[in-house]
Amino acid sequence: MPTESDLMLLPEFRENPFINRLPLELSMREILKALSDPPDFSPDERTFPKHVRVHCLYRLRRCFVPLDHHLRLATDFSALLRQGYVSRNPLTTDYIHRLQDGHERIVSRDLAAGRHRVRSTAEGFALLGTSGAGKSTAIARILERYPQVIDHTEPFSLKQVVWLKLDCPYQGSPKQLCLNFFQAMDLLLGTRFLATHGRSRSGLDQMMTQMAQIANRHALGVLIIDEIQHLTLAKGLGSDALLNFLVTLINTIGIPVVMIGTMGALPVLQGDFRQARRANGLGTAIWERLQPGPAWDHFVEFLWRYQWTREEAPLTAEIRQVLYEESQGIIDVLVKLFMLAQLRAMELGLVRKRPEVLDAGLIRQVAKEHFKVISPMMAALKAGDRRKIAQYDDLRPLEEHVRQTLHHAQLRLKSEREPTIAPAPHQTDTPDPLMAALLGIGLARDVAELLAAETAAEHPDGSLLDQVGRIMDRLRKSGLKTAPSKAKLARQAAVKPVSELADIVAEGKLAGKTAHTSLVEAGIARTPRLDAVA
Repeated sequence: MPTESDLMLLPEFRENPFINRLPLELSMREILKALSDPPDFSPDERTFPKHVRVHCLYRLRRCFVPLDHHLRLATDFSALLRQGYVSRNPLTTDYIHRLQDGHERIVSRDLAAGRHRVRSTAEGFALLGTSGAGKSTAIARILERYPQVIDHTEPFSLKQVVWLKLDCPYQGSPKQLCLNFFQAMDLLLGTRFLATHGRSRSGLDQMMTQMAQIANRHALGVLIIDEIQHLTLAKGLGSDALLNFLVTLINTIGIPVVMIGTMGALPVLQGDFRQARRANGLGTAIWERLQPGPAWDHFVEFLWRYQWTREEAPLTAEIRQVLYEESQGIIDVLVKLFMLAQLRAMELGLVRKRPEVLDAGLIRQVAKEHFKVISPMMAALKAGDRRKIAQYDDLRPLEEHVRQTLHHAQLRLKSEREPTIAPAPHQTDTPDPLMAALLGIGLARDVAELLAAETAAEHPDGSLLDQVGRIMDRLRKSGLKTAPSKAKLARQAAVKPVSELADIVAEGKLAGKTAHTSLVEAGIARTPRLDAVA
């Protein structure tokens, strides 16, 4: 691959201030090193308290391991950026003609206006793939290599905006995209574009022409539109209007546009030949989930090094197979599964005094309990149904679930070493219905707390009656002859009618909450005190 000095042999690069001020071009090896972002790790951290090690797990969410398709994306982006500037050299009359055409568009409120018709060297590029494949993360890592603003003082005074990344408006509104653009440019440049051009009485045609002129005036290198699948929610002709606008930016204004989205955006981009052709200037990259093979093995082996459990587990063939079955080759799902499996091992080490070690059975159990929020998507992936994959291609519920799980775990595990503060005399402590039932049948408080804590840790999403049943089974297996019937214990535990509990749980599920979280927030249940069983 040529170095930057080699590229400067080309007059269109050497004599263009918008290009020769960009960072040096890197070799493949240098790109690999620049994009890599491994998490911090020390084996000594395995000796830290459990609630501290939960914080270490968060590092896995921020790590990045570049694979072959990431390297191709980095080189394609470099070419897209530089080639887009070739026809916008500020030292030529073409640049002046572009600004003059922009003024005519503003006056006539017509993006097609203009007399000079300067040829565009910009191209479009679409990056689509399964949610969780790392598209947005990869783009973010690549953009970190480029300064967002470059100040020019000679031979002209100008703030060059190298790149700008926006999220596609939720319902594909072109007007909202313009408003988001004005606001983002204001934050970068200290301007007042939003106040000047984003007034409620401004029409869409006026906003679009102003946005195009601002992008041209500040030499916007690449416009990145993420979450392009939101176009499927656009009302009426909204999706066509926005796509036509983006095509105009590429073809007429000369600004490269990168569109990023899930597979749900594919029908929209392929619906019109002209739009699809413009979006495919440098091609449409489709990032499918990883298949078993060298890339998958490389990522799993890299990830497996970062274990914060007390004992380090070897990576066996069975574990490799389970990790793929439960994540279906989606990097984001794999990382979250690995985090949750370590968290479960820590919790079981506390409540059951078992070794903190990862194994295939524990990973399967964690996936079964925590991946319910994305079960339709996982079922579609396992079935290979592309239509359903596009329909369910969204990992946001899983992201929120993992965040809540880690947060609650920190509170529970922190009690391992910090004493619980007794409530003030004037406070009323609402009894835990499960604890009330266990104490009601004559179990000692320490035994009752142990059973309740273990059941909550092993089955956090279980309903109240489900937890009662599990404890009853344990009592029977232990030979406790005084164990009451499940029906009797359920009656003692039900401080509220079962129908009301079911309604609370159902409402919580609609909001993406677990049954346990819903009951805690309703004041019916509470997080177990694990310090009592440590």
